[in-house]
Amino acid sequence: MTAPATAPVRRRLTVRGTVQGVGFRPYVHRLAADLALAGFVSNTASGVLIEVEGPPDGVARFCDRLAQQPPPLAAVTGIGLEELPATGAADPFTIRPTESSTGRTQLPPDTATCADCLRELADPADRRHRHPFITCTHCGPRFTIATAMPYDRRATTMGAFPMCHACAREYADPADRRFHAQPVACPDCGPRLRLVPAEGSGPRPARDAEALAAARSLLAAGRIVAVKGIGGYHLACDATDPRAVATLRARKARGGKAFAVMCADLATAERIAVLGERERAVLTGPRRPVVLLRRRTPGPGPRPAEEVCPGSPHIGVMLPYAPLHTLLFGLPGDPPGPRMLVMTSGNRSGEPIVTDDDEALTRLSGLADAWLAHDRPIACPCDDSLIRVRPDGTEQVLRRSRGYVPRPLRLPFPVRPVLAVGGDLKNALCVGEGDQAWFGPHIGDMGDLAGLEAARRAERHLLALTGVSPELVAADRHPGYHSARRARRRAARLTHPEPVFVQHHHAHIASAMAEHGLDGTTPVIGVAFDGTGYGDDGTVWGGEFLLADYAGHRRFAHLAPAPLPGGDAGVANPCRLALARLWAAGLPWDPGLPSVTACAPEERTVLRRQLERGLACVPTSSMGRLFDAVSSLAGICHRAHYEAQAALELEAAAAEAREADRAAYPFDLSTGPGPVLCDPAPMLRALLADRRGGTPAPVLAARFHRGVARAVAEICRRARGATGLSTVVLSGGVFANGLLEEECAALLAADGFAVLRHGEVPPNDGGLALGQLVVAAHGRRRTPDSDETPDNDETE
Repeated sequence: MTAPATAPVRRRLTVRGTVQGVGFRPYVHRLAADLALAGFVSNTASGVLIEVEGPPDGVARFCDRLAQQPPPLAAVTGIGLEELPATGAADPFTIRPTESSTGRTQLPPDTATCADCLRELADPADRRHRHPFITCTHCGPRFTIATAMPYDRRATTMGAFPMCHACAREYADPADRRFHAQPVACPDCGPRLRLVPAEGSGPRPARDAEALAAARSLLAAGRIVAVKGIGGYHLACDATDPRAVATLRARKARGGKAFAVMCADLATAERIAVLGERERAVLTGPRRPVVLLRRRTPGPGPRPAEEVCPGSPHIGVMLPYAPLHTLLFGLPGDPPGPRMLVMTSGNRSGEPIVTDDDEALTRLSGLADAWLAHDRPIACPCDDSLIRVRPDGTEQVLRRSRGYVPRPLRLPFPVRPVLAVGGDLKNALCVGEGDQAWFGPHIGDMGDLAGLEAARRAERHLLALTGVSPELVAADRHPGYHSARRARRRAARLTHPEPVFVQHHHAHIASAMAEHGLDGTTPVIGVAFDGTGYGDDGTVWGGEFLLADYAGHRRFAHLAPAPLPGGDAGVANPCRLALARLWAAGLPWDPGLPSVTACAPEERTVLRRQLERGLACVPTSSMGRLFDAVSSLAGICHRAHYEAQAALELEAAAAEAREADRAAYPFDLSTGPGPVLCDPAPMLRALLADRRGGTPAPVLAARFHRGVARAVAEICRRARGATGLSTVVLSGGVFANGLLEEECAALLAADGFAVLRHGEVPPNDGGLALGQLVVAAHGRRRTPDSDETPDNDETE
């Protein structure tokens, strides 16, 4: 007898996550076709909708493979499954047009050019040979070209480029790698390059291949070219040419701050930096951030000029991530050119990265000798991300931007729609709803109109892509912050017309708690070290030990305060900070001290008068300012020309002597009522004695780092003894110092603490918005008995 035919089944699958712009629909189509199943797939505002029908075993295999083997760029966060009556459909599986509906899906970050596209780019027989905008469903821009969701071509900046017949055929073919690749184009229908020389210099204006060749010639000749990339302009020059690098440094008024270098390939990066397995993986992965690496001892072959990162043992390196970058370095057969380029953000110091072509000609005038532009608009600025790889192989994101945004972070509890605006330095906003939060790209400083406008633009873009409609706004408590004032104006139009103002260091600790998924039911010992933050008492905090959860915080200990002469303006003068620290500790200004000799007699007279009378001297407990002061006392840095210069140079010096010397300078810890005071006076006395005895600066720096770490461990032990808490969170910009972070983490772990450090969320103010968001949302959580709970203690 013939066995009866198995009745067909039909299932509806709703796939959530990063499933648009990653080739998900063509993947589903191929999978269904392979299994001879009927049905359809469609994008919706909530994700991807699939209905599939066929034999039970075929449908089961389809569902299993969909869950276990999604496309490489997809990130599936959930699959809803529903049984439907079979329709008897026998037609081939189809891809339907996007459905209009409410809900939310997730857009992938911009992704580096894939291997297939690189092969086509270099193939003279391919119709996209040398096409600067080659892309497919597996690579290319997404976040920076999208203007709305669902993600379709009409909702991107590619909507202004009608596809030619050949591209349209690929776009419509489910078997093609470019099926529904929204940025798809070719030399016949895509964006166009153009070279614009500075007035009175350089070659004549040029387009396309001629423009690219002219730009390569300019770079080889030591000129500076503004190159429009995926998320904004770079200022580029030959990294091996000392004169070119020095010219760029002078024009940008960058002082001694290091430049990032883009290497033509991994082999070039290996020649100039020490790479481990994890560093290689990050450099060559799809995100392509700038990776902070140890410089390699000079050897054969081209090397970056010393002016790239003067005096630093580290260098920031990235590999090409856009086809235009690959073409700038050259394909086989091209004239020789630079193998490494300085690629620094296209902006003036303190301003956001430039994205608009007309604006670039104005704002980068005087910086660039020519502009290599194109006519594909950038929907939102997105600077390069910056990471370092710890010795244990884990990553620490120091700037979360291109390649990382808008990838969501899962929150430890559901939140109402919230917008958190971050701070005034390293600004990056964050929005959240339900169990997810999304960072916007790195904006930078908010000190001028350009920064404020960039933040507004980033907010509009992120809200459009996430579908979040905020009911609540959170901001830093500092009354003078531009971001806080903007939050007031923004909140006036919302359900809750007053922002929630969150204390700066509480937000730092909360951001790390949220990143690690802590629900806040048990407080943590939070160590928040940074340069500045508005304290509960109106002074400048920054060396804080907080007992914190999302609902609030209590100051358990802090660095003993010292005057900050000149307020924020005094930060550029570590020698003055050093003398203020000595004055607070009752230590004399010996004439032979480097900090004393760095100040002119008249400057010292004015400074002493300020300190004695308390004129323009805000007390500060900032650990960042203590690092600055010690850098000067050790004779390393007396005047800072860029943010954190003194601390960075102190860390670099300490690294030289870290293994050779294991001594540590002592801190005094008070035992009276109130918060424990961590007094650096004993450390200062020991450091000065070593200095007078001729101890080298690297040894002084190493002993200071180790002394701070031991003080951290001891205060955390006291906090555990007083509270029973055993989880320590390390946050704040000072913990971007790898040496200090690793020393603290090792000591705490050896003492039985669970130590939480930042990974994908920056420890500096770039991660502040996430902490603001969870603190504000926690105070407005709905409960079963009421629409919302009372405001938390962070609400002004």
